[in-house]
Amino acid sequence: MSRIGRLPVAIPAGVTVEVAENNKVTVKGPKGTLERELPAEMEIKVEGAEVIVTRPNDLKRMKSLHGLTRTLINNMVHGVSAGYEKVLEVNGVGYRASKSGNKLTLNLGYSHPVEMIDPEGLEAVVEGQNKIIVKGIDKEKVGQYAAEIRDKRRPEPYKGKGIKYADEVIRRKVGKTGKK
Repeated sequence: MSRIGRLPVAIPAGVTVEVAENNKVTVKGPKGTLERELPAEMEIKVEGAEVIVTRPNDLKRMKSLHGLTRTLINNMVHGVSAGYEKVLEVNGVGYRASKSGNKLTLNLGYSHPVEMIDPEGLEAVVEGQNKIIVKGIDKEKVGQYAAEIRDKRRPEPYKGKGIKYADEVIRRKVGKTGKK
Protein backbone atom coordinates (compact mmCIF):
# COMPACT_ATOMS: atom_id res chain seq x y z
CA MET A 1 0.00 0.00 0.00
CA SER A 2 1.25 3.48 -0.81
CA ARG A 3 2.22 5.12 2.47
CA ILE A 4 1.50 8.60 1.17
CA GLY A 5 -1.46 7.65 -1.04
CA ARG A 6 -3.51 6.14 1.76
CA LEU A 7 -3.21 9.17 4.05
CA PRO A 8 -6.39 11.28 4.00
CA VAL A 9 -6.06 14.96 3.00
CA ALA A 10 -7.49 17.13 5.78
CA ILE A 11 -9.64 20.02 4.55
CA PRO A 12 -9.21 23.09 6.79
CA ALA A 13 -12.11 25.42 7.63
CA GLY A 14 -12.99 27.82 4.82
CA VAL A 15 -11.80 25.46 2.06
CA THR A 16 -14.16 23.53 -0.22
CA VAL A 17 -13.17 20.60 -2.46
CA GLU A 18 -15.36 19.49 -5.36
CA VAL A 19 -14.76 16.48 -7.61
CA ALA A 20 -16.47 16.57 -11.05
CA GLU A 21 -16.42 13.87 -13.73
CA ASN A 22 -13.04 12.84 -15.19
CA ASN A 23 -11.58 13.57 -11.73
CA LYS A 24 -11.59 17.33 -12.28
CA VAL A 25 -10.86 18.64 -8.79
CA THR A 26 -11.73 22.23 -7.84
CA VAL A 27 -10.38 23.61 -4.55
CA LYS A 28 -11.71 26.96 -3.31
CA GLY A 29 -10.23 28.76 -0.34
CA PRO A 30 -9.57 32.20 1.16
CA LYS A 31 -6.57 32.84 -1.14
CA GLY A 32 -8.25 31.77 -4.41
CA THR A 33 -9.34 28.83 -6.52
CA LEU A 34 -7.29 26.04 -8.10
CA GLU A 35 -8.49 23.54 -10.70
CA ARG A 36 -6.76 20.43 -11.92
CA GLU A 37 -7.65 17.32 -13.88
CA LEU A 38 -6.19 14.31 -12.12
CA PRO A 39 -5.66 10.75 -13.44
CA ALA A 40 -9.08 9.24 -14.23
CA GLU A 41 -8.10 5.80 -12.87
CA MET A 42 -7.92 7.02 -9.27
CA GLU A 43 -11.06 7.20 -7.13
CA ILE A 44 -11.32 10.50 -5.25
CA LYS A 45 -13.96 10.85 -2.54
CA VAL A 46 -14.73 13.75 -0.22
CA GLU A 47 -15.80 12.35 3.14
CA GLY A 48 -16.61 14.91 5.80
CA ALA A 49 -13.58 17.17 6.27
CA GLU A 50 -11.12 14.99 4.36
CA VAL A 51 -10.34 13.73 0.86
CA ILE A 52 -9.57 10.04 0.37
CA VAL A 53 -7.78 8.70 -2.73
CA THR A 54 -8.03 4.98 -3.58
CA ARG A 55 -6.53 2.97 -6.42
CA PRO A 56 -8.32 0.25 -8.39
CA ASN A 57 -5.52 -2.37 -8.45
CA ASP A 58 -1.84 -2.92 -7.63
CA LEU A 59 -0.27 -2.39 -11.07
CA LYS A 60 2.98 -0.43 -10.98
CA ARG A 61 1.40 2.52 -12.81
CA MET A 62 -1.52 2.67 -10.34
CA LYS A 63 0.84 2.54 -7.36
CA SER A 64 2.86 5.46 -8.70
CA LEU A 65 -0.26 7.51 -9.55
CA HIS A 66 -1.77 6.88 -6.10
CA GLY A 67 0.78 8.89 -4.09
CA LEU A 68 1.06 11.53 -6.82
CA THR A 69 -2.69 12.17 -6.93
CA ARG A 70 -2.91 12.50 -3.15
CA THR A 71 0.07 14.86 -3.03
CA LEU A 72 -1.32 17.08 -5.82
CA ILE A 73 -4.64 17.43 -3.96
CA ASN A 74 -2.78 18.18 -0.71
CA ASN A 75 -0.69 20.86 -2.46
CA MET A 76 -3.85 22.49 -3.85
CA VAL A 77 -5.53 22.52 -0.41
CA HIS A 78 -2.39 23.97 1.22
CA GLY A 79 -2.03 26.55 -1.56
CA VAL A 80 -5.53 28.03 -1.27
CA SER A 81 -5.37 28.11 2.54
CA ALA A 82 -1.79 29.14 3.36
CA GLY A 83 -0.13 29.79 -0.03
CA TYR A 84 3.43 29.06 -1.06
CA GLU A 85 6.56 31.19 -1.15
CA LYS A 86 10.16 30.77 -2.23
CA VAL A 87 12.91 33.10 -1.03
CA LEU A 88 15.84 33.94 -3.32
CA GLU A 89 18.99 35.90 -2.44
CA VAL A 90 21.05 38.02 -4.82
CA ASN A 91 24.76 37.92 -3.89
CA GLY A 92 27.52 39.90 -5.57
CA VAL A 93 28.99 43.39 -5.73
CA GLY A 94 26.63 45.66 -7.66
CA TYR A 95 24.02 42.91 -8.03
CA ARG A 96 20.57 44.12 -7.00
CA ALA A 97 16.88 43.58 -7.55
CA SER A 98 14.11 46.16 -7.75
CA LYS A 99 10.39 46.10 -8.38
CA SER A 100 8.04 48.54 -10.11
CA GLY A 101 4.43 47.47 -10.67
CA ASN A 102 4.55 43.86 -11.79
CA LYS A 103 8.01 44.19 -13.36
CA LEU A 104 11.05 42.74 -11.60
CA THR A 105 14.33 44.38 -12.63
CA LEU A 106 17.58 42.55 -11.91
CA ASN A 107 21.05 44.12 -12.22
CA LEU A 108 23.35 41.11 -12.46
CA GLY A 109 26.59 42.39 -13.91
CA TYR A 110 25.42 42.16 -17.52
CA SER A 111 25.61 45.14 -19.87
CA HIS A 112 21.85 45.57 -19.48
CA PRO A 113 19.31 45.14 -16.66
CA VAL A 114 17.26 41.93 -16.86
CA GLU A 115 13.50 42.57 -16.68
CA MET A 116 10.91 39.93 -15.81
CA ILE A 117 7.13 40.35 -15.64
CA ASP A 118 5.29 38.43 -12.90
CA PRO A 119 3.15 35.61 -14.32
CA GLU A 120 -0.59 35.70 -13.59
CA GLY A 121 -1.41 34.59 -10.06
CA LEU A 122 2.15 35.08 -8.79
CA GLU A 123 3.84 37.98 -7.07
CA ALA A 124 7.52 38.71 -6.55
CA VAL A 125 8.26 40.93 -3.55
CA VAL A 126 11.69 42.57 -3.17
CA GLU A 127 12.97 43.14 0.37
CA GLY A 128 15.96 45.44 0.54
CA GLN A 129 18.05 45.13 -2.62
CA ASN A 130 19.07 41.51 -2.45
CA LYS A 131 16.07 39.44 -1.29
CA ILE A 132 13.29 38.30 -3.63
CA ILE A 133 10.21 36.46 -2.31
CA VAL A 134 8.00 34.71 -4.88
CA LYS A 135 4.45 34.18 -3.55
CA GLY A 136 1.45 32.35 -4.99
CA ILE A 137 -1.14 29.62 -4.44
CA ASP A 138 0.10 27.12 -7.05
CA LYS A 139 3.22 25.28 -5.78
CA GLU A 140 4.28 24.28 -9.29
CA LYS A 141 4.10 27.85 -10.69
CA VAL A 142 5.88 29.37 -7.67
CA GLY A 143 8.76 26.90 -8.03
CA GLN A 144 8.95 27.38 -11.79
CA TYR A 145 9.09 31.20 -11.61
CA ALA A 146 11.68 31.08 -8.80
CA ALA A 147 13.79 28.72 -10.95
CA GLU A 148 13.49 31.08 -13.94
CA ILE A 149 14.69 34.02 -11.81
CA ARG A 150 17.61 31.92 -10.49
CA ASP A 151 18.54 30.91 -14.05
CA LYS A 152 19.28 34.55 -14.97
CA ARG A 153 22.55 34.26 -13.01
CA ARG A 154 23.21 30.96 -11.25
CA PRO A 155 25.53 31.01 -8.22
CA GLU A 156 29.15 30.27 -9.09
CA PRO A 157 31.38 28.13 -6.84
CA TYR A 158 34.41 30.46 -6.49
CA LYS A 159 32.99 33.67 -5.02
CA GLY A 160 29.39 32.59 -4.52
CA LYS A 161 28.04 35.39 -6.73
CA GLY A 162 24.64 35.00 -8.36
CA ILE A 163 21.04 34.28 -7.38
CA LYS A 164 20.50 31.41 -4.98
CA TYR A 165 17.61 30.01 -2.96
CA ALA A 166 17.73 31.11 0.69
CA ASP A 167 18.06 27.50 1.88
CA GLU A 168 20.57 26.49 -0.81
CA VAL A 169 24.15 25.70 0.15
CA ILE A 170 26.76 26.51 -2.48
CA ARG A 171 29.76 24.18 -2.59
CA ARG A 172 32.74 26.49 -2.66
CA LYS A 173 35.89 25.72 -4.61
CA VAL A 174 39.42 26.92 -4.03
CA GLY A 175 40.75 29.20 -6.76
CA LYS A 176 44.01 28.91 -8.62
CA THR A 177 47.26 28.93 -6.69
CA GLY A 178 50.42 30.59 -7.98
CA LYS A 179 53.40 28.65 -9.40
CA LYS A 180 56.35 28.34 -7.02
